[in-house]
Amino acid sequence: MTFFTIGHRGVMGVEPENTLRSFVRAEQCGMDAIELDLHLSKDGALAVMHDADVDRTTDGKGPIAEKTLAELRELDAGKGERVPVFEEVLDAVRSPLQAEIKDVAAARALADVMHRRDLVHRVEVSSFHDEAVAEIVSLVPGVRTVLIASRWGSDIVDRAKAVGALSVALNIRRLTLETVEHAHAEGLKVIGWVVNTQEHLRLVRAFELDGATTDFPEIRRTGRFTA
Repeated sequence: MTFFTIGHRGVMGVEPENTLRSFVRAEQCGMDAIELDLHLSKDGALAVMHDADVDRTTDGKGPIAEKTLAELRELDAGKGERVPVFEEVLDAVRSPLQAEIKDVAAARALADVMHRRDLVHRVEVSSFHDEAVAEIVSLVPGVRTVLIASRWGSDIVDRAKAVGALSVALNIRRLTLETVEHAHAEGLKVIGWVVNTQEHLRLVRAFELDGATTDFPEIRRTGRFTA
């Protein structure tokens, strides 16, 4: 079997996460899609960063929501990279994208861009938050969505269906065959994250997952040829 391989924040195992450098490298490595994270800046820009603050991934400090885009641009996001906005990623790579949104406000801002640039077929939208998934589904007809969970109860499939998600992305370390079979029986795709080792790859194959999110380009290559 083969599975859909998603580059996590680009290929963050080898490049600074959520930077144009990381996204371009992911595309060059042949990832089937590229995952990124979106937060709103103080002035409403869709900044591509994972955390709610800039401390871990840049040389700055403080919440993204309290900084303008111009202030974010002054920061070093690793190897001299700047914090990109979503539209720059769209222009820098041609790969399909999986955009993770953190809240309803980000969903609304993303919906505006998706309508303006006709992205419904290129951009899949994911979130840990049920209400954010429901919001993007209501705003962008035909959008493909993913409900993400690190820990979940027996209701994860029902939750995904309730908000209109077409897939679930679940922590590979806690995933069970029972959950996968239930999701598949209800017509949902299942993505495992983060798949970074041969042991994780064996689980992807054993559970017959539809996709895997990884930090390393090698996972795509070895995943095609090893069981």
